[in-house]
Amino acid sequence: MLRIDAINIISNKAKNDGSLLISNIGIPSKELYYVCDRERNFYMLGSMGLASSIGLGLSLAKPHRHVITIEGDGSILMNLGSLATIASQKPPNYLLIIIDNGTYGSTGDEPTATSLYTDLAAIARGAGIREVYTTKTSEYLIQLMNEVKSGVIVVKVKPGNAEVPNIDISPQTILERFMEETASNIDK
Repeated sequence: MLRIDAINIISNKAKNDGSLLISNIGIPSKELYYVCDRERNFYMLGSMGLASSIGLGLSLAKPHRHVITIEGDGSILMNLGSLATIASQKPPNYLLIIIDNGTYGSTGDEPTATSLYTDLAAIARGAGIREVYTTKTSEYLIQLMNEVKSGVIVVKVKPGNAEVPNIDISPQTILERFMEETASNIDK
């Protein structure tokens, strides 16, 4: 499974459930935009490592909304403290999905520590997150997406970026439409 395959599964479930979806910087945001652009998606374009924190903050500010964040292995390695904060807050409406391809895919596929020895699921458990799952298959990811509403899912995928176009809407437009969507207290 490639990252875009996982993103397609995640975005379909988010769309069907009306979940808010945050994606991490770089090519993962471009891939999400390509497979499923919608107002409930927030494409993190400028801060590597912060999608997990943005998703957590959103889930705490909007407890009536389900929030899913797509984070990469390289990004979560830059902000491991977010896992401890997620564990301490325990938001029942927040699901962090770490797509681990073992590389910094957006900058040239340089290897991350996960390609050698670092186990992100073990780190999440060590931070105190009780619901942590790992999958390498699309079938199990679909099952997890149907059963798990909070915690962390680590999705192991092959390195590689899909050939997708750039996001053709401005960061201001992304923010404005997402803010308008999240201002509602009821799901549409």
